[in-house]
Order: sequence, then C-alpha cells, then structure tokens
Amino acid sequence: MSADEQLLYEARVRPRQAVIAGVAAFALIAAAALQITGPHTKVSEITIGLITEHKRAATDVIGSVIQMVGWLTLTSTLVFLLRASKARNPRTPGFIRILAIVGGIGAAFSGVISAVVIAIKANDFVSHGNQTYEQAHAVTTSAVLVVPQILVQASALLIAISVVMVCVHAMRVGLLTRFLGYLGMFAGALIIIPIVQLPVVQAYWLAAVAYLLYGRWPSGMPKAWETGRAEAWPSSQQLREQRNATMGKQARSKPGRGKPAPEPEPVAEPVAARTTRSTTPKRKRKRRH
Repeated sequence: MSADEQLLYEARVRPRQAVIAGVAAFALIAAAALQITGPHTKVSEITIGLITEHKRAATDVIGSVIQMVGWLTLTSTLVFLLRASKARNPRTPGFIRILAIVGGIGAAFSGVISAVVIAIKANDFVSHGNQTYEQAHAVTTSAVLVVPQILVQASALLIAISVVMVCVHAMRVGLLTRFLGYLGMFAGALIIIPIVQLPVVQAYWLAAVAYLLYGRWPSGMPKAWETGRAEAWPSSQQLREQRNATMGKQARSKPGRGKPAPEPEPVAEPVAARTTRSTTPKRKRKRRH
C-alpha cells in the first residue's frame, strides 16, 4: 500500500477508531467501578468469600461482560496504531500484533468464563453441603476454577506488553506525542501492577487517544498523520537549539533589544543663546554717597 493509499485509509477509519477508543475507556472504568460496588468480604476466609460471591454473582458477570467489551475495543485501538506505525516504519515488529490480539481476546473471554464459573461454584457451595472449610477448599482449588484465572493473568500480561510496545513505536514515528507515548507506557505497566482499583490512567490514555484520532488535539495533529511518513520528535538538545535560534532571530529583528541604549549626543546650543562672562556686559555699580 502506497503512502497516499495509507493516508486515505486512515482518514476514513480514524473517526471510527476514535469512537472505539472512547468506548474502551468507558467500558474499562465502568466494569471496574461495577465490580467494586456490592457486598465484599472484610476477612480473608474462603467459606465467607464463596457466600459473598454468591450474593454478588450477577454483578460480577455483568461487569466481566462490560470488561470484555473494553478489552476487545482496546485491542482494536492497538492494532490500528500498530498498523499505522508499520506503514511509516516497515521494521516495526509484526509479533506485537499477535501479542495484542491474543492478549485482548484471551483477557476478554477468560474473564467472562472465570466470572461465570465462580458464580456457578459459589451457588453450588451455598445450595449443597454444610458449607465447611474442606468443601470450600475443594471448590476454590478445582482446575475448572483455577485455569480461567491463570488465563486472565497471562492475557493481561500480554496486553500490558502490547500497550507498552505499541506506544514506543507509535511515538518513534511521530503518531503519538511524547506525552501520550509515555502515558501509554505507564498505563500498560499499571495493567500488571495496579496501584488503584479503578483503571483511571488507562481510561484517560484511551480517551486522549480518541481525542487525537478525532482530530481535536489542542496542538494539532502530529505531522506523521498528515505526511504518511515517519516524523521523529526532536530531542531535548534539538529543541534547545531551535529555541535558541528562534530567540536569536527575534533579537536580530528588534535592534537595540538586549543592548544598552546609546547615550544621547549633546545638542549644540545656538550661538545667540551662549552667554559667557566675557561676553556679558558689565553693569555699572552705583556709588553710595
């Protein structure tokens, strides 16, 4: 695909991808907020935990479905950014696309499966037996419950790696600003090491990407979106040199700025106005008698 064809494709698809990124931001934070609500155990005890999970089963299943939408739309955003980056730099690794797709689909469906299995097992625990510790331990350590949770963690790791690598390569070719690039890398790291329960940073990054793709970025679209070529961002030294050059041009365009003002030349007095002692007529003093 030529550069012109790539630009036409991106111009046609960018508004739709902006909506998808916005949906991802909303879905991820809405799912996390929904899962925080409702009853929660205050002690780490598996029997009480299963009883509590039974009470909030519907909430967790709905939250996992919303989160599935968030993971899938996030994957679509990553694939679009990666395709645009590879069009500007063919050496961009292609395996990142595989990581993003596998991680996104894996996290989306394994999360739903895990929530449904937990709801079924919690219902069986509450409805049958004596709710003993041995029974609860057997439920929580069964393979049908453990395997989906392992898949969720592994898929989240793949998504985190994908987000970081996509941001790195998109920033290198000039598709993302430095602010969005570094923020995206930080958001990817927080997928694995969440500091807070709500994915605020991830949602903010996705919303900012949606704003940029829609063409509403305050400083304008990066040049790489307009030229179809890699437009590397200048380094700190280059920015400093550009700033110094700009200041030098401004100083030359305004002579006298930054220089001491020359002293005014003395103005010659008119000859008629010059009065000296030698030219002033002497007044006669009156004698006192």
